[in-house]
Amino acid sequence: MLIKRLATDRPDQIQLARRKWLGQCLKAGAGTVVLTLAGPQIAFGAGIVAVRVWPAEEYTRVTIESDEPLAAVHQMVHGPDRLVVDIDGLDLSPTLRELVAKITSNDPYIQTVRVGQNRPRVVRLVFDLKEDVSPQVFTLAPIGSYRNRLVFDLYPVNPPDPLWKLVRDTEDKQRRFAAAPAPAGADGVSGAPATGEEDAIGALVRKFEDKGPNPVPALPPMAATRPRPPAPSATPPLAQNNPPPALPANNPPSDRPFKMRRLLTVAIDPGHGGEDPGATGAAGSREKDVVLQIAQRLRAKIDAQPNMRAMMTRDADFFVPLNVRVQKARRVQADLFVSIHADAFLSPEAKGASVFALSERGASSSAARWMANKENASDLIGGANMGNKDAQVARVLLDLSTTAQINDSLQVGKAVLAEIGGVNRLHKGSVEQAGFAVLKAPDIPSILVETAFISNPEEERKLNDESHQDQLANAILRGIRNYFARNPPLSKNPSV
Repeated sequence: MLIKRLATDRPDQIQLARRKWLGQCLKAGAGTVVLTLAGPQIAFGAGIVAVRVWPAEEYTRVTIESDEPLAAVHQMVHGPDRLVVDIDGLDLSPTLRELVAKITSNDPYIQTVRVGQNRPRVVRLVFDLKEDVSPQVFTLAPIGSYRNRLVFDLYPVNPPDPLWKLVRDTEDKQRRFAAAPAPAGADGVSGAPATGEEDAIGALVRKFEDKGPNPVPALPPMAATRPRPPAPSATPPLAQNNPPPALPANNPPSDRPFKMRRLLTVAIDPGHGGEDPGATGAAGSREKDVVLQIAQRLRAKIDAQPNMRAMMTRDADFFVPLNVRVQKARRVQADLFVSIHADAFLSPEAKGASVFALSERGASSSAARWMANKENASDLIGGANMGNKDAQVARVLLDLSTTAQINDSLQVGKAVLAEIGGVNRLHKGSVEQAGFAVLKAPDIPSILVETAFISNPEEERKLNDESHQDQLANAILRGIRNYFARNPPLSKNPSV
């Protein structure tokens, strides 16, 4: 039995709750987990502001927002699997009852939820589960538009492995291309992936099938830094809001194959999600929605390339902590990490697209520093469990940025920025740098693309236009192709 207690200035109430639950846990038997949570003050008669449920394949999140901090104790009960939660100092309200209707049939982990007044000032929630889960329960202090939040993150005991999914998708793709004749490009290079890469993918699939997916994905070893060729001569900076000559905005990426030693993996990171909506436009558009749509278009275009494949850090509306986004990219040994966002500023007049890379020596401008601080606050708004020791260790490991990674990021950033300039006005004609947490993979070139200012009414309309989203995805892909054509990565075999 594990009992964990967070600080509170009402120890008498906590001790009473602990004693009551201790007796119940002893009756329930071994394996019971009790967690007591409280903010700086446990309120009696707290009002429930809202309840929200975010189902996703990776985990389901349940959020209870209140006007005062809440204290809760929980335990897992098996046969059948269910999570039992008692919230202290609370009376049942119509808002809390809404939680029952918010559980949908497509939720991967919650079958139903029952809500009732267990005893005076104690509300009990019973989550009937579809499978055994490993719950994380924690509180969040008020931030932004949110009040106090009590959060339940229900993770599967055997979490999905992004590498396993990517490998199976790649195997299907290899079969399709192997069945079709491979046309030679103008340079005589086949558009199909190299046979050696296909064999390596097949071997990895067989390895997974022999022992099953890794239940706890480990980070791959850090890749050796690729020797960098001499830097090309500097090109004059682009004029403010004056994009360089580029392909027409509606021109899709060329189908002409470019020489590549192996299959390339691009990690696409749609910013924000779930509890974190990102910026909101004047017409109500949410950043998390438009960037997911653009990312999905980009993924489809990358997967249509014979020598490229894409992985999404999130493919639905749920929150992913910043360090987990980076870990996912490293898990699949991505060759490139592209985070997609839609900018916002205090003034609606701000406009234009931007591309950012990491900086080791401070931000390249005050605006870049402001933007990095805003994006890095995503964990606080979205609700990352800061008390999780694994997350804290991962943050330290992912802070080992390298000069080579930053140089590569600047090169791919320039290639992408030049292509976006043919689709949208540029906010600044050069790649900016700042300390974005999501760009801190030490062994993967990483860029953050601010597609436009969603706070600008004109650009908000464009961001919601399917044709413009398609043009943006084409431009990003052209930039990626141009970068890899000039900077082919070293060969490597996928490994667990």
